[in-house]
Amino acid sequence: MNKDLKKILLTEEEIKKRVCELAQDIMNDFKDEELFFIGVLKGSVVFVADLMRCVKNDVTMDFMAVSSYGLSSQTSGVVRILKDLDFDIEGKNVIIVEDIIDTGTTLKYLYEYLKKRNPKVLKICCLLDKPERRKVDIKADYIGFTIPDEFVVGYGLDFAERFRNLPYIAVVKEEAYANK
Repeated sequence: MNKDLKKILLTEEEIKKRVCELAQDIMNDFKDEELFFIGVLKGSVVFVADLMRCVKNDVTMDFMAVSSYGLSSQTSGVVRILKDLDFDIEGKNVIIVEDIIDTGTTLKYLYEYLKKRNPKVLKICCLLDKPERRKVDIKADYIGFTIPDEFVVGYGLDFAERFRNLPYIAVVKEEAYANK
């Protein structure tokens, strides 16, 4: 394991199992209806790809790039849309697929932004939830894991663009990011 990482929080096997359980929950809610996934770049890429492979419904997708972090480990609180959707979501069953809900600021902004486009249904699916850090009222409809207030990386999540390729979720040592 990398010297900047403290411990593995969630193993590759735990993640795979839970992602397929989330897919089953989504399929139970939507039966045979078509779904439109919106992956929030960059962190959700691995999660949305694995989730889509477990869902048996017809799924179309697009990505949005939204930023409030930059290269920092702390959110700036200012949300910017860096890449918008290429497709219309009006009348569609839309699921925002997010890697992690921390303060909730970015996701709440994105949810309100997309709600104005009149989807039939707008739900949120997140791999990780840190309710201790929440600063706004936002809740996911599908939650992979509720985790403690620790800085985590892996399975698409990064620290200054590093560690996205790890197949597990790991906790970063505080000294690795304290001065960043």
